[in-house]
Amino acid sequence: MSHPFLADAEALTEELIAIRRDLHMHPELGFEEVRTAGIVADRLNSLGYEVVAGVGKTGVVGLLQGGQPGERTVLLRFDMDALPIDEANDVPYRSQTRGVMHACGHDAHVAIGLGVANVLAKHRDQLPGTIKLMFQPAEEGLGGALAMIADGVLDRIGPPVDRALGLHVSSQHPLGTAAMRIGPMMAAGARFTITVHGKGGHGARPNETVDAVVVAAQIVNMLQTIISRNLDPEDIGVVSVGSIHAGDAGNVIAETATMHGTIRSFTEETKELLRRRVPEVAQMTAVALGATADVEINEGINATVNAEAPTLLMADAARALFGAENVSMDYRTTGGEDFSAVLAQVPGNFFFLGARNDEAGINAPHHNPRFDIDERCLPQGVAILCDGAVRSLKGEGKPWILSG
Repeated sequence: MSHPFLADAEALTEELIAIRRDLHMHPELGFEEVRTAGIVADRLNSLGYEVVAGVGKTGVVGLLQGGQPGERTVLLRFDMDALPIDEANDVPYRSQTRGVMHACGHDAHVAIGLGVANVLAKHRDQLPGTIKLMFQPAEEGLGGALAMIADGVLDRIGPPVDRALGLHVSSQHPLGTAAMRIGPMMAAGARFTITVHGKGGHGARPNETVDAVVVAAQIVNMLQTIISRNLDPEDIGVVSVGSIHAGDAGNVIAETATMHGTIRSFTEETKELLRRRVPEVAQMTAVALGATADVEINEGINATVNAEAPTLLMADAARALFGAENVSMDYRTTGGEDFSAVLAQVPGNFFFLGARNDEAGINAPHHNPRFDIDERCLPQGVAILCDGAVRSLKGEGKPWILSG
């Protein structure tokens, strides 16, 4: 039996590519997605959706009431923001905004979301229940999901949500594949800032100073002992320092040093361990060397946890398109995703859609100035999400047979 939504999705291929490339050329940072949100709202309006704009500042919600009896509401999330990266790709659709680039595929997500909107609107009379499309701003560390939740996307804008589905294109997975996992699939993440306070002085007389650079270097090394000596060897955690800033001259010993980093974990126990030990290790190391250290850790994001039933359902939807051998059920990554805020309140699934093509050289990692995707993944994402949404509305997980 052929996939029930593939033909509809593939018929939109040229349109999906055009949307994605237009958005790629005009990227917008978190909470600045005014142009993108306008395009989304206009297209949803033209398809007959009830549209609510300005949700979570620049987010857009589209509501579609099906023509068949049904009480369930299924939410599908698509993030819209770009990254502060200067694109290095020499392509016709290269970013026209210096220093800003869709280096994580959110342009593809918006295109897929509008494709889903198109296909489901076409079959509106056969849908049981309500479709709620969540076009989200500011996924990249600025709390866009929480902002939309605070504005009522889950419970006050349209009916309360029963199931939530999302995807992310992946340059780590080949075209024609999907990857997911029951339970924690993506890590909880938080950012920390450590400010070391020493005593500055002349570079020729270090004995009269407390060198903040030396203290910071020791803190970096000692932080790694949290993973190697405090964490259960069978558990997974990450402590990384990504930047250190200190001093202005080679012959002046710095009085202060500022370090920025991230912690990642999959369980609440490990999350609490890391949040406790990072300040302890930093501050005690500083004191041992005659300095002090201030430590700030933000709230961060929770682990992205897939519920069992929706994940099995989405696995079936992906297998229907790709075959069982091309759908992984054991993928896990220490990357973070703020769709976790939605999944913390509503059972659902988040999966990765393969967009890598080694032969074409489309394999740069996410958040890289050469990131790109094989655009043939766009109709594939539309087909899988439409199938999963309808299976979720039916509440049985069974494939849907189109009646026309």
